[in-house]
Amino acid sequence: MRHIAVVVLVVGCTAGSPLSREREPHRHQVGTDSAAVIAYVGARIIDGSGAAAVEKGVLIVEGGRIRAVGDARTAVPPGASVVNLAGKTITPGLINAHGHITDVRGFKSSPEFYTPDHIAQQLRLYARYGVTTVFSLGGENATAVAVRDQPPAGTARLFLAGPVIAAATPDAARAAVDGVKALRADLVKIRVDDNLGATRKMPPEVYRAVIDQAHANGMRVAAHIFYLQDAKDVLAAGGDFIAHSVRDTDVDAEFIERLKVRSVCVCPTLMREVSTFVYETRPAFLDDPFFRRDADPAAIDGVQTPQHQASNRTPAAARYKLALEQAKRNLKALKAAGVRIAMGTDTGPAARFQGYFEHLELEHMVSAGLTPMQVLVAATSEAAACMQVGDRLGLLKAGYDADFNVFASNPLDDIRHTRTLESVFVRGRAVTR
Repeated sequence: MRHIAVVVLVVGCTAGSPLSREREPHRHQVGTDSAAVIAYVGARIIDGSGAAAVEKGVLIVEGGRIRAVGDARTAVPPGASVVNLAGKTITPGLINAHGHITDVRGFKSSPEFYTPDHIAQQLRLYARYGVTTVFSLGGENATAVAVRDQPPAGTARLFLAGPVIAAATPDAARAAVDGVKALRADLVKIRVDDNLGATRKMPPEVYRAVIDQAHANGMRVAAHIFYLQDAKDVLAAGGDFIAHSVRDTDVDAEFIERLKVRSVCVCPTLMREVSTFVYETRPAFLDDPFFRRDADPAAIDGVQTPQHQASNRTPAAARYKLALEQAKRNLKALKAAGVRIAMGTDTGPAARFQGYFEHLELEHMVSAGLTPMQVLVAATSEAAACMQVGDRLGLLKAGYDADFNVFASNPLDDIRHTRTLESVFVRGRAVTR
């Protein structure tokens, strides 16, 4: 499977998503292959629901969608092409509920890099690592919207939040939300954080205005938070998605109840914390062949400079190192309490490697106390449901889009086996390198 060379033709999914019903007239398709029927047989199938894996399963794909999935008794249609994947493992494609499409190239950031080609390059990078859907939570403009609406070949699906709302008054907040709506973004993003005391936090009256105006426009609000009290207050104001872990103290029963009563999801983004201190010395993952096969050499060089290593030895970096452990404790507590968890990483800025960091996120989630199955669910069906695209993504299920990964080894035995990724499919078409 590693050497299949098929051009990826992705059908744009944003227009039909529940996040953006108003965009239905803008639906755009980039080719389908309605005639091909392919049966992938013999693999272990983890369908993303949390149900037990099916050994020696059958996955039948037709025209970019899943026609059937089941055990060895599942009938293969006459005339179908049969691909033997005995000994392999199939899962849904990974969904990153909090990444970023940025203007970073190598280790530099510049608005001139924010082009359709550069955006497509980032989405191809995500896809090559098995991340088939990305929610870019802030910093996007009309260029990214155009790429989302007419996705190039071989790219991960893109959803986006538009400019992060940074208004200082309620009136300015409402106007900014209207601008995000006019951009045809999928959701709204706010930041309620003081960056460890270095900046002014968005006042409650402002984020309440954002949330109210977003809801009036039929849009959901994702909130960047750090402190438990801010997370509670954002939820009380109607916030729809907690886009980072609580990192200052243990979560409590009140917070858990507020999450569960409205079925609000939490996105841990553990790798965001890791990225602030891991380069204080040379991390071992820089030598991982799975990392190096697609990582930008300029970025690899950049994280090893004395200047960048020094930036990972500051008091703030030490504080974020402690915050990572707090986030892990809270992740375990939230999951045990039945809170919905969506995998995310905050990848995209320099030193946060798109695609590869998602695999490290899975490993950190397991080290926090989740099982490999729980983590795979958080990275597939739960992430899709949390981001309101669970009617077509995140599961290996008849009628769903055929986004799936093929691994040489079983991630349920060791979550690090996601790094044995051999093939990635988006709408049934193999992603090529």
